[in-house]
Amino acid sequence: MKFCSQCGESVEHKVPSGDNRPRYICLGCDVVHYQNPNVVVGTIPLYIDDKNGVRVLLCRRNIEPRHGFWTLPAGFLENDETSSEGAHRETIEESCANINNLSIYRVFNVAHANQIHMFFRATMLDDSFSTTSESSEVRLFGFDEIPWAELAFPTVHKALLDLVDDHADGQFAIEMIDVEESYWRQMKAPVK
Repeated sequence: MKFCSQCGESVEHKVPSGDNRPRYICLGCDVVHYQNPNVVVGTIPLYIDDKNGVRVLLCRRNIEPRHGFWTLPAGFLENDETSSEGAHRETIEESCANINNLSIYRVFNVAHANQIHMFFRATMLDDSFSTTSESSEVRLFGFDEIPWAELAFPTVHKALLDLVDDHADGQFAIEMIDVEESYWRQMKAPVK
């Protein structure tokens, strides 16, 4: 940040009086510009039918970062919406899937990226979905078909890994997990 969004004057990066970490402070109007983590919200859309059992909906990213990799439908939470509203909106924007029964499942602290990722389990009401400007391909995957080596982000990998494990025993506990930068190197397919 170089200029104040309030008055346009230059800013200085220093610790304000009474604070304990550096902030951008306007040299003209003294406004302190706080920078806080972004919240990413998304769903784990599940479709269940008698023929194929449980399948999860994934989207191939048509945007950066990680263009061409598979992900769960997710994106940044907007102002004036709840986390579940944002997750529902993102699912529609990225897959056009019709979902309900959103239930919080995983919260990931991604401190090195200044982000918090929240994923909700969701039920697909039908098997209708389509590509969008953000997703070049949208597809249902059985748990044994998930393209582990082609997943876009560590939080998506961990959420799906946990879901597959939890689905086996039918217990879906809510968890908060710290995701370190090193998780990128550890991403791999689950051992069968």
